Amino acid sequence: MTEDRSIEEIDLAATSEGVGPIPPEAGAMGRIVDRVAYVFAAGIVFAAAVLLMEVFLRYIFNRPTIWAHETTVFLCGLAFTFGGLYCTCRNSHIRVVLIYDALSPGLRRIFDIIISIICAIASAFFAYAAWHMVTRAVITPSGQIRLETTGSAWSPPTPALIKIFIFVIMVLLVVQFLIFAVNYARKAKG
Repeated sequence: MTEDRSIEEIDLAATSEGVGPIPPEAGAMGRIVDRVAYVFAAGIVFAAAVLLMEVFLRYIFNRPTIWAHETTVFLCGLAFTFGGLYCTCRNSHIRVVLIYDALSPGLRRIFDIIISIICAIASAFFAYAAWHMVTRAVITPSGQIRLETTGSAWSPPTPALIKIFIFVIMVLLVVQFLIFAVNYARKAKG
């Protein structure tokens, strides 16, 4: 194997990782997330349509809406947040492979297990922080349940909803990383 060949393989791995079928280590959750992703992709298309409609209404009819911008920010925020879980399930998240690519397949499996556990722990810390955001966005200091709003003329409860969604996604990330760790460990034994 020449030096040029190994560089070529690394570049191919860097550009094609996550393209194609869901890795079997992602389990059933990975397959479910992959299917649900179409809903969030449609949300991006809907957000673009809303913005296009807003431009048309504002500049052609001089009748802007009060809800278009907040709706598109909310839809895009949901899609981008879900994108983190989607990339994780497809095993296409950003990684530094300088050391990883030089390892033997057996050592890579051990690294996969360790990395998955570390990522699960980090995601759990983020879920804990997100829980604090959710409690402040949903529960008033007097203990009443009231969703935080944007404070605009339309004032939808999208800030609270996005914070709840972030918390749910972080919990799902913990679960997905643990699924990866378990499946990598099973594969290492087999």
